[in-house]
Amino acid sequence: MKNYKHIPMADLDTPIRNINRVGKATANKFEKLGIKTVKDMLFYFPFRYDDFSKNFTINELKAGVRSNVIARLILIQNRRARKRRMNVTEALFEDDTGELKAIWFNQPFIAKNLRIGDLISLSGKISADFSGKSMISPVYEKIIAGSSEAKAIHTQGLVPTYSATKGLTQKQIRFLASRSMPALSQLADWIPESIISENGLIGLRQAIKEVHFPSGWQQLKQARERLAFNELFLVQLRSQQYKKEATAKIAPRIGFKGQLVKEFVRNLPFELTIAQRKSAWQILKDMESPKPMSRLLIGDVGSGKTVVAAIAILNALAAGNLEGPASQAVLMAPTEILARQHFNTFLDLFKGFPFRIGLFTGGERIIAGAIDGQNKQASEQKATKKTFLASIAGGSLDFIIGTHALIQENVLFRRLVLAVIDEQHRFGVEQRHRLTAGSGLSSSREKQNDSSPHLLSMSATPIPRTLALAYFSDLDVSVINEMPKGRKTVITRLALEEKRDAAYKFIRERLAEGRQAYVICPLIDESDKVGLKSVLAEYDKLHNRVFSDMNIAYLHGKMKSAEKDRIMREFADNKINILVSTSVIEVGIDVPNATMMVIEGADRFGLAQLHQFRGRIGRGQHQSYCVLFSDNRSDKTQMRLKVLTEQHSGFELAKLDLKFRGPGEIFGIEQTGFPELKVATLFDHFLLQKAKQEAENLFTIDRSLSSWPELQQKLLEYLKEAHFE
Repeated sequence: MKNYKHIPMADLDTPIRNINRVGKATANKFEKLGIKTVKDMLFYFPFRYDDFSKNFTINELKAGVRSNVIARLILIQNRRARKRRMNVTEALFEDDTGELKAIWFNQPFIAKNLRIGDLISLSGKISADFSGKSMISPVYEKIIAGSSEAKAIHTQGLVPTYSATKGLTQKQIRFLASRSMPALSQLADWIPESIISENGLIGLRQAIKEVHFPSGWQQLKQARERLAFNELFLVQLRSQQYKKEATAKIAPRIGFKGQLVKEFVRNLPFELTIAQRKSAWQILKDMESPKPMSRLLIGDVGSGKTVVAAIAILNALAAGNLEGPASQAVLMAPTEILARQHFNTFLDLFKGFPFRIGLFTGGERIIAGAIDGQNKQASEQKATKKTFLASIAGGSLDFIIGTHALIQENVLFRRLVLAVIDEQHRFGVEQRHRLTAGSGLSSSREKQNDSSPHLLSMSATPIPRTLALAYFSDLDVSVINEMPKGRKTVITRLALEEKRDAAYKFIRERLAEGRQAYVICPLIDESDKVGLKSVLAEYDKLHNRVFSDMNIAYLHGKMKSAEKDRIMREFADNKINILVSTSVIEVGIDVPNATMMVIEGADRFGLAQLHQFRGRIGRGQHQSYCVLFSDNRSDKTQMRLKVLTEQHSGFELAKLDLKFRGPGEIFGIEQTGFPELKVATLFDHFLLQKAKQEAENLFTIDRSLSSWPELQQKLLEYLKEAHFE
């Protein structure tokens, strides 16, 4: 391996395109991952590790097991495969215990890179037949005795795997990571030394090094703990700042309109659960205070959070309209589909009330006039952006539902008294703060008095109340821990490919009864990810062959807003029998008549996300069914998916998901519910409590943090990066 000691050491701000052997084309691919500088690479963490810490001898290798072996090359040649028209490179290796064959396809350059007599480190899955043991397309590295520059990073020890992009290999990412390591000497450790030592944490430089190239599992565990503490500590420092700001604010006192609320609840087509009633009462009591409410409402998928929010919104709007200046409320949702769903839901819930409701997304601006209960659709009118914004500022709109477009535009309210954020974990704390802090959304009349609206956040993230209180330390927490009465558990089954015809027959029987179905696919279109089902291909198959007599439609995130909304309206109106979709339907879509769901490539999703998908069905009076298809027949995958057939608690599934990923997959865990966290998870109870206590201690000593300039600067950078642009 080439010696790079003559190359000047890169610093943290060095563009990666200036790193030897990276080049412009490769740098462009790295930039797709957000890696532009050496520092970016240092903080781009692997998501799992292959354990090649034991070097096997050839006679110890077992078929079907991924292993590492160091052997000497004794023969290598290229040949042309006639039938498949491809180049095949065959090599033979030996050690003191035996011989091993290696085969690569369409990589003829390997025969030029390797020389007879080279000592090679190989890693890959072992095959065995009558001709002996072999490796197909193994990763390889030359071993040069006595060269520290040639340490094996691809085939020995705990080998990192990173999230990549098309055309970028794991070898290229590991190479850049290794070339970035010398710049660690310039990295400042911004956490005070006293906190590091008192909590038994390792230094930041050591943590970064061990994350990319671990010395062992214990060292990796220590590195992960330090990096997780970093994230949680910053979150807690930010929360302490928000608490400080909140003490200086006032909010409009909203009295409880008991008779009106009781009548609203009495007229609902279902009975509220005890948990819903308790949560609603906590929210209503908060809004009676002159201090801004900051409450998080947590409830599993389908637990009925929206109707609790409706009670709070109704009370807020009625209090203003009955007692003084007209009040306004806003609800922000993460997707246009969910915003439109809420718009339709609230038009129905508030039927008969004199409220003007608006929908504001990137693609739609609709105003619904006072609802008389006769023909709610006739009162809907499209509006220009200018007209819509004027209606908000003038106070003629009472309740506005929208997406993050609400905090991207110059939206000013006449008298905003209540802000609700749905699926708040998809926004992040900074957007929650921005919604009520006067940036993007503010009340021009109330701002002079430093008034702030009450804030209600809602989340289906499976997180226990004790942890939520610690993580969201600037929020009060309410939990809906029971499902609506009469709700039937979704029957979930794991199916092999040979059962597909039987599954389709069962779906057809349910469709004949008037029910509807979802089909979820991992991809929008065909790609280089061989074997994964795509929405467009699956739609074509179902539409033209399997269910040609049915009305089928497809949905994905790249479609125009108007088209997505049209399809969802038609599906809700039972004009579409089967909806083929990506994960765009994951949150909030409520079609009670949809009782079946087929999830293709189920192994490509985490258990928590599969649970979110499943939450789209089982919302009506009919029994619902979910079928999971996966081509991956490994015992681990099948066992993980089988859990979903037995467990229906979101929190328990999240815990099991983390367990199944195992110690080799401890980074990049999705669906934690905290989008700003890359390393920490919602099960880091002990670390979170430590971070919370240390943040409180620092603010007790010095609220400005000026006593710790490195920490003060890091927090400023963090807040700047985290703000929604």
